[in-house]
Amino acid sequence: MNIFRAVTLGLSMLAAPVLALAQNAIQSINSTQQAGAQVVRIELAQPLSQVPAGFTIQTPPRIAIDLPDVGNAMGRSSIELNQGNLRSVNVAQAGSRTRVVLNLKQPSGYKAQLDGRTLLLVMENQAGAATAEAGETVHFAESANPTQLALKDIDFRRGQDNAGRVVVELPNNQVGVDIRQQGKSLVVEFLRSTLPDHLRRRLDVTDFGTPVQTVTTTQDGDRVRMVVEPTGNWEHSAYQSDTQFVLEVRPIKEDPNKLVQGPGYQGEKLSLNFQNIEVRALLQVIADFTNFNVVTSDTVTGNVTLRLKDVPWDQALDIILQAKGLGMRKSGNVLWIAPKDEIAAKEKLDLEAKAQVAQLEPLRTQSFQLNYTKAEEVAKGLLGEGVGSKAKPILTPRGSVIFESRTNQIFVTDIPSKLEEIQQLIAKIDIPVRQVMIEARIVEADDKFGRQLGVKLGAADLRGLRGGTPGWGIGGNNRVAVTGNYLGVGEQTRQAEVTEESYIPNTQFINLPAATLNGQSPATFALSLFSATANRFLNLELSALEADGRGKIVSSPRVITADQVKALIEQGTEIPYQSATSSGATSIEFRKANLKLEVTPQITPEGNIILDVDVNKDSVGITTPAGLAIDTKHVKTQVLIENGGTVVIGGIFTQLERDETAKVPLLGDIPVLGNLFKHRGRTAEKSELLIFLTPRVITDRTAVR
Repeated sequence: MNIFRAVTLGLSMLAAPVLALAQNAIQSINSTQQAGAQVVRIELAQPLSQVPAGFTIQTPPRIAIDLPDVGNAMGRSSIELNQGNLRSVNVAQAGSRTRVVLNLKQPSGYKAQLDGRTLLLVMENQAGAATAEAGETVHFAESANPTQLALKDIDFRRGQDNAGRVVVELPNNQVGVDIRQQGKSLVVEFLRSTLPDHLRRRLDVTDFGTPVQTVTTTQDGDRVRMVVEPTGNWEHSAYQSDTQFVLEVRPIKEDPNKLVQGPGYQGEKLSLNFQNIEVRALLQVIADFTNFNVVTSDTVTGNVTLRLKDVPWDQALDIILQAKGLGMRKSGNVLWIAPKDEIAAKEKLDLEAKAQVAQLEPLRTQSFQLNYTKAEEVAKGLLGEGVGSKAKPILTPRGSVIFESRTNQIFVTDIPSKLEEIQQLIAKIDIPVRQVMIEARIVEADDKFGRQLGVKLGAADLRGLRGGTPGWGIGGNNRVAVTGNYLGVGEQTRQAEVTEESYIPNTQFINLPAATLNGQSPATFALSLFSATANRFLNLELSALEADGRGKIVSSPRVITADQVKALIEQGTEIPYQSATSSGATSIEFRKANLKLEVTPQITPEGNIILDVDVNKDSVGITTPAGLAIDTKHVKTQVLIENGGTVVIGGIFTQLERDETAKVPLLGDIPVLGNLFKHRGRTAEKSELLIFLTPRVITDRTAVR
């Protein structure tokens, strides 16, 4: 039901006695069109002493005027006009105060003035309202100062929900203020005002994290001009409490699922303009606008000057409470408003009373059956043990707890309210722990390539061994013999006996054959040049080998563990070795060469998984005089992975390239022919180690394979 109609119906039976007590009364209400504006005429029995206060509401669009010490003599509380922007008029009485509510078709501002016994309310036409919405100047407050006054201070603060608040201390509450949006900036002008030199500055407030970037204040003729430059998607509102003017710029958070966009205050917007009004009366205005019942403490006193322009009603109430140091407590649809000290004192008394009741409340014993959590751990937690030395017990000083490990139960003795609290606590902690399966894939791949080219070259003269004369004459009886080495020369010139049946190795000039690769011997090709009598030989052997090898080793350990519980899985070999003891004797010890996965998972609220992982991939290496060596590959890290996702946590890539050449000096450098006096080899090896991790949260429906 409309709140003003509800007030009207509730007070209709009291209209007659109230009218009798009131000295003034409303006689008629009508509406006319004058010079493009709509004028509402309220005829009274007696002239008013001053223009009454009022306020406007945006949704639904209304204008409310409060008339003190005025009754209703029309005989009815509702008038249907349906003229121009005016739908109807409601009149509600409460004591000696009468409120006139104009129900509009569209939001509109108004001006009130007195003309004898008539109160004139001049409403802005629709064209003017549309112009204001388009960004034209909004007259927030009319200037009532006869001379120019200096502004006292300009400050910037960060409000709720990242709102930027420009706070201006005015010299009095009569300073006129105009606000308009100019492009992407807000321009605020303080009429008939001056700006002290220390306030003529540009404030860079980007670091506050609000939509406002800069605030620039300058003197412009007889007024002070302030330019506020916001960024992004934003909205603004302005209000004045006594001599403090506040311009608030709030970011707009778009949410397609919300029916009403915007953070923070969500109440219906209203506009208020009161000069030196009692705080209790102002709180009653807010109460009349909302569906809440407001109970005001007797200690709430004082007056306030307040101007609000298109501000949500809950923010307006918050502004009033902050301005007068008041607090609020909500109980259902009742708001209790009192000074903050009084509220704090009452809450302290309530808590002390509850504590005294708890000391006298009878104890009760209740048993709790635990399914997933150990009873001993829960009992220690209730007593404040096991969690930490500074942990406080959950039970009251009169409470106690015992546990029974065989049936996994705890028995708690305490007051009923504490037992209910413990039952809710156990319901949250006695739940199955989620499990995680972690699969690791350790991939080792290598690619090897080698090439070897070699040669053997030698000469032999067997004439001396077969009864002839070895060597070649060089003059007189001197001769020369040529072969591979010192022993070979002695054997073919019969200086030494032939030690073996075949002494071909002793006849080689060059012995640079190709080496074996990957256990494979090189291919050879031999060529011999000899005399017709087969006594003199020139031997040549070419050897070559090219080897290419690729390999891949994949290790895939898997382990399942509970959330935040360490798991370990390993497989490998223990290698024995001797070590000396303190007495000088030797003992056998073992060193592991194994594949090990050690991991601790943690499931985040978003469903991702944090892994503290330690992976070892050791293998038996070469043999040393001290024993077998261990080839170690190890990675230890922490990583965040989505459920079921795969991540590479580490990798080692090695590459070896080697070119070798062995040759006879000078002879090996001869073009083409030098290849008979050299050995060439080329080796290229690549190896790569990659470690992949894939965690999966296991639920009741997940099949572990």
